[in-house]
Amino acid sequence: MTDSVSVKNYLLDLQARIVAAMEAVDGNSFLTDSWERPEGGGGISRVIEEGKVFERGGVNFSHVMGNNLPPSAAASRPELAGRKWEAMGVSLVLHPRNPYAPTVHMNVRFFTTYAEGTPAVWWFGGGMDLTPYYGFIEDAQHFHQTCKNAVSPFGADLHPRFKKWCDEYFYLKHRKEARGVGGIFFDDFNEFDFEASFAMTRSVGDAFIPAYQAILEKRKDIAYGEGERDFQAYRRGRYVEFNLVFDRGTLFGLQSGGRTESILMSMPPIVKWRYDWKPEAGSAEAKLTTDFLVHKEWV
Repeated sequence: MTDSVSVKNYLLDLQARIVAAMEAVDGNSFLTDSWERPEGGGGISRVIEEGKVFERGGVNFSHVMGNNLPPSAAASRPELAGRKWEAMGVSLVLHPRNPYAPTVHMNVRFFTTYAEGTPAVWWFGGGMDLTPYYGFIEDAQHFHQTCKNAVSPFGADLHPRFKKWCDEYFYLKHRKEARGVGGIFFDDFNEFDFEASFAMTRSVGDAFIPAYQAILEKRKDIAYGEGERDFQAYRRGRYVEFNLVFDRGTLFGLQSGGRTESILMSMPPIVKWRYDWKPEAGSAEAKLTTDFLVHKEWV
C-alpha cells in the first residue's frame, strides 16, 4: 500500500531544508514561484540568480498528474505507456559562480500509474551527481562516501549498482565523456515494499546537504581569474548538451506539458562553445578530463 501524502510532505520539507541551507551559505534569499499546470497539478520553484555564491540555482518541487504517461517515463516499461499517472519530486541544480566550486544536481521522485481493473504500479527514483570544473580528489571522495553511506544500510549491493548506473546515465555518448565525477542514480525502484523503498529514497534526499555543503564551503572563496571563468563556461556547455539531448527528467517535463521555466531552470546562465578546443597538456584544465571525467572507484 502506498502513501502519496507522506511522500509529498517529505518532499516539501526536503525542499525547504535544502533552500534554507543554501541561503545560509549564499547570504541571499531564493525567490518563491508557485505555479499550476493546466493538465493537473503544479509546483513550487525556489530560484536564486546573481547571488553571492550561486550564479544561478533552483530547487523545484512538483506534483503533477495526467491521463497518458509520456514515453520518457515508461522508457524501461513500455507496457505502462498511456496509463493514468501521478508524479511528484524535488529536483535541484546549483551553479556556483566560482569555477572551483562544482555544479551539483540532485533529485528524488515518486511515480504511480493507474489503469482500470489492475493494481497501481509505483516506483521511486533519484540520485545526485557532482560536476566539477577543477577537480579535487578529496571532494570526489567525500561526495561518493556520503552517497555510499546513504544507501548501504539498505543493502550492500545498492551503492555499487547505483554508482554504476550514475556513471552510465550521466555520460555524453556523442562526446565519449562523463558529465562529471558521478554519484548515485536509480530509477524504477520498487524492489522493497513501499515503506522500505520510501525510507531508502528519504536517505538519499537527506544526504544531499552533507554531501555538497562541505565542498561548497571549502571552494566558494578560492581566488580565480578570467581564465578559470572562461573554462567554466566552456565546460558548462557539456552540461547543457546532456540536459537537452539525454536527460529523462527534462524530456518528461517537456513531453508532459510541464512548466518550461521550471524545467529549464537547470541551465547555467553563462555558457560557451568552441570549435575543437583542447586544453594545454598537463594543465589543471586537462587534468579534469584525464583524472576526473573517468569512471573510477572513488571510495
